[in-house]
Amino acid sequence: MPPPSSPPAQPVIIIRRKGRKQAAGHHGGAWKVAYADFVTAMMAFFLMLWLLNTSTREQLRGIADYFAPASVTSTKSGAGGTFGGLSVDADDARISSGSRPNNNEVRPAPPKQDIAGEDEQKGSGRAKDSEEAPSKANQKEGKDVQEEGKQGETAEEQRFRQTVEAIEQTIQKSPELRDLANNLLIDRTPEGLRIQIVDRDRYSMFALGSAEPHPQSRQLLRLIGQIIGRLPNHVSVSGHTDSLPFSSASGRNNWDLSTERANSSRRELEAAGVAPERLAKIVGMADREPLKPQDSKDPSNRRISIVLLRQRGSAPQSPQRPPVESQNPASH
Repeated sequence: MPPPSSPPAQPVIIIRRKGRKQAAGHHGGAWKVAYADFVTAMMAFFLMLWLLNTSTREQLRGIADYFAPASVTSTKSGAGGTFGGLSVDADDARISSGSRPNNNEVRPAPPKQDIAGEDEQKGSGRAKDSEEAPSKANQKEGKDVQEEGKQGETAEEQRFRQTVEAIEQTIQKSPELRDLANNLLIDRTPEGLRIQIVDRDRYSMFALGSAEPHPQSRQLLRLIGQIIGRLPNHVSVSGHTDSLPFSSASGRNNWDLSTERANSSRRELEAAGVAPERLAKIVGMADREPLKPQDSKDPSNRRISIVLLRQRGSAPQSPQRPPVESQNPASH
C-alpha cells in the first residue's frame, strides 16, 4: 500500500490593522478649561477694582489693618482681634485713627506664694491703684472742661458748629460730591461763618470765562443752600477770580466775571431754599482779595465765598482751617 499522503500546508494569513488618526486641533476641549480660568481671573480682577473704587477710606484702612495687623493677639473674639471690635463699615467705626487694638495675651497662673509674698503683692497693687487714680481724675476733669466749653457756647456758635458738621457729613455720604471735599474751606471770621468753594488743579466750578456752574458745582451749591436755609442769619455771597486778564477784544474783565459768578451762586442758593430777604449783599471782588497773595494766578484764588453773617452781640472767632495748598495755576 502506498504511504498516506500529508495534508496540504495551509497558507498563513497576516492581518494588518492601521490606526486611525485623531481629529486634532479645534475639536479638543483643553483650551476651554484654560479660557474659563482666564475669564474667571479677569472677573475677579475687575470685581476687586470695583470694590476698591466704591470703598471709603475708613473701609480701606480697616482692610489694610486686617492683612497687616499692628500686633498679634492670641484671642479670636471680635473685641480682641485685629479690628478691636470694630466693623469695616464707616458708620460703625467710632474710634480714632491713632488707636490700636488691645493685645489680650493669655498668661499662666502665678505660683502660690506664702503670706508675706501675698502681702507684698497687695501692697504693690494698692500703690498701682494710687498711681492710676490721678490719671483717671485728670481724664474726667478734661471731659468736664469740654462739656463746660460746649455749654458756654452761644446759640449762634452752636448753630455754626452744627452747620459745619452737617455739610461735612452730607458730602461724605454723597458719592457725587465726595471728591469735592477738598474744594470746600470752612472757617470763622469776624463777619461770621465763611464757606468757600475754591477751584483746584484740573477742576473748576465754572466753565472757562463763564458764569455757568458745572453740574457738580450746582449740586454742591444747592446742598449748602439747603443746610443754611434753615438758619436765621443773613447771607453774603462774593465772587473771586485770579489775575489772568481777558482779551481786549472780549470787552469783559474780571470784575464782570466775579460779579456774574456771585449772582449765579445766589440763584442756586435761592433755588435750594435760602429766602431772598436773607441775602445781605452779592458782590464781585475780581482779583482784589486773593486767597494766595504770593501767587495771584493760582487756581484756588478763583472761588465763591458764602458767609453766614453774625447777629449783633456775637464775638468774632479766629479761623479754624488753613487754606488749601495748590501748585499748578490754571485759567479762569
